[in-house]
Amino acid sequence: QVQLVESGGGLVQAGGSLRLSCTASGRTLNMASMGWFRQAPGKGRQFVAGINWTGTSTSYADSVKGRFTISRGNAKNTVYLQMNSLKPEDTAVYYCASGRNSYDNWGQGTQVTVSS
Repeated sequence: QVQLVESGGGLVQAGGSLRLSCTASGRTLNMASMGWFRQAPGKGRQFVAGINWTGTSTSYADSVKGRFTISRGNAKNTVYLQMNSLKPEDTAVYYCASGRNSYDNWGQGTQVTVSS
């Protein structure tokens, strides 16, 4: 089993930045992709960004393109989400996920609140 722990959430004003981190432990993340999802109050979980095992391929939701950047640490067990130009609609609980063919492992989430 892989354990994922997120950190870096908090309260920020609109236009500000935050950097989320997710560290994996337990079983190795052999060839696993990692991603970030978010869930706002009263809404379903939404894909935000993903990155492949080697870090050479990334994907983003249209709503965050140009503002968010996903990256992976050299040891492959850490993934980051740099969030710039934050908007109130980015307010949500952000979850880290990992998996090879699908996202099978999930963290507990970290709250991001953007005030207007």
